[in-house]
Amino acid sequence: MDRRVVIVIFEGFQLLDMAGPADVFSVADLLVKDGGYRVEVTAVSAGPVAAGHGIATMVPTPLHEIEGPIDTLLVAGGFGTMTWLRDRRMIEGVTRLAATARRTTSVCSGALILAEAGLLDGRRATTHWLVADQMREWYPRVEVDPDPIYIKDGDVWTSAGVSAGVDLALALVAADHGHELARQVASGLVVYLHRPGGQSQFSTSMSAVAPRSEPLRELQAYIDANPDADLSVPALARRAGMSERHFSRVFTEQVGLSPGRYVERSRADAARRLLEITDRPLDRVARESGLGRPETLYRVFRRNWRVSPGDYRRRFQAKES
Repeated sequence: MDRRVVIVIFEGFQLLDMAGPADVFSVADLLVKDGGYRVEVTAVSAGPVAAGHGIATMVPTPLHEIEGPIDTLLVAGGFGTMTWLRDRRMIEGVTRLAATARRTTSVCSGALILAEAGLLDGRRATTHWLVADQMREWYPRVEVDPDPIYIKDGDVWTSAGVSAGVDLALALVAADHGHELARQVASGLVVYLHRPGGQSQFSTSMSAVAPRSEPLRELQAYIDANPDADLSVPALARRAGMSERHFSRVFTEQVGLSPGRYVERSRADAARRLLEITDRPLDRVARESGLGRPETLYRVFRRNWRVSPGDYRRRFQAKES
């Protein structure tokens, strides 16, 4: 018997959040002999539903008319998510269908809809890194982890931003039919079966707060502009005109990171930019970013982004045409 997959979309959804998983399930259905997939799309209202960029998907059956049982319920995300969080038809419909589903999943900011429905309370979950802090603030009963590409907590799966829906769907296929079928699907779609690293490697800057104190804001700018300078706590405390103990306390309180941690993240971001825009060897990247040695560069990348500097460069370096 086919496994029924119901994907919930809404005006302003991210098209890839729907299309990526749908294609994974479609290819798997072609390859598997038993227990294939049948994908349905629904929304609060039937008819054409426009994605954020305007392309419309035709929804044959509205959310309130969908009946169980369902194998996999998947809620898409997108820029329209914030509007639909306050729509009781959406939240009540997702809550009702989740009760009939073997597993409930989300892509990108679709996790916010699951959280609003109370389906993530007491669970570990992820979402797009851009809305992770907002999700953590709005839904304190959810343990938000913004780095993994996807997270399984019991019968609820959540995934990171946009293309991570493909990773999620491949993991679901692997759970249903084994690693080999998922590998064949990934090969057919020309995507990673297991993407290296977490989504933090795709974020544009490290997570830190601009301090309230003008001297500390100036010091923060100095750190970011001079990664290869002496950025030890004694040197920074002298520059700020404070004792080391007072400086460490005030900096941590206002920035949200200790001075040492902030310096490491700042240097790591400097190294990341060098890897993206230059062909300099790793030992030179390590020196110019203030990390000193290639061994330190490697450890910092593994700790912060779970990839090696070489892998990061291969994936993100800007190439001249």
